Amino acid sequence: MSFDSLAPHYRWMEFILAGDKLQRCRTAFLPEIQHAGNILLLGEGNGRFLPACRARFSKAHITCVDASAAMLAQARRRLVAGGSSVRNVSFVQADVLHWQPPPRAAFDLIVTNFFLDCFQAQQLEQLTTSIAAVASPDANWLLADFQMAASGLWRLRSQLILRLMYVFFGVVTQLPASRLTKPDPYLQARGFTLRGRIESDWELLHSDWWARTNV
Repeated sequence: MSFDSLAPHYRWMEFILAGDKLQRCRTAFLPEIQHAGNILLLGEGNGRFLPACRARFSKAHITCVDASAAMLAQARRRLVAGGSSVRNVSFVQADVLHWQPPPRAAFDLIVTNFFLDCFQAQQLEQLTTSIAAVASPDANWLLADFQMAASGLWRLRSQLILRLMYVFFGVVTQLPASRLTKPDPYLQARGFTLRGRIESDWELLHSDWWARTNV
């Protein structure tokens, strides 16, 4: 899976297709997080969430992990262009399924925006297991993603949009997944509880705040 070819076009594609909807989803629960000192951003892409996160937690160490070097370069440029320093921000190019987090990293905020939908069920289980192992006992997990609407015309709309998306990204990026897998059971199995969920765009989008309740 590689988003390198999309990196120069991703921002304008997002704007034309979704306006600011995805960004509102990314940041929906960020104000609710009261403290974060060691933050992990997985699949951050071209860095839309990073400046908001840096502004919210100016002294935190942030680790951005993405398989695309081009996306990471854009994320770095976006942060600097917004007037923020890259000090205490680590940009790591790696396949998250094979990335080895630092031992005892104790990330207290994990963020996966429009990322978990890239993986098959078995891969989601592997990913959530490895990340939960380096999460702090009181970690928060923020995510924004697509979902299947519950019923009616909204469900038909979401089915069509998701099908087109998976075909497109499958061809262009060799995306592992060909359909959406709901991440809820995997997060719950790792000791995270859903604290809040906001649905939008006729139930096509959702923003989640998960918090760890036990280890």
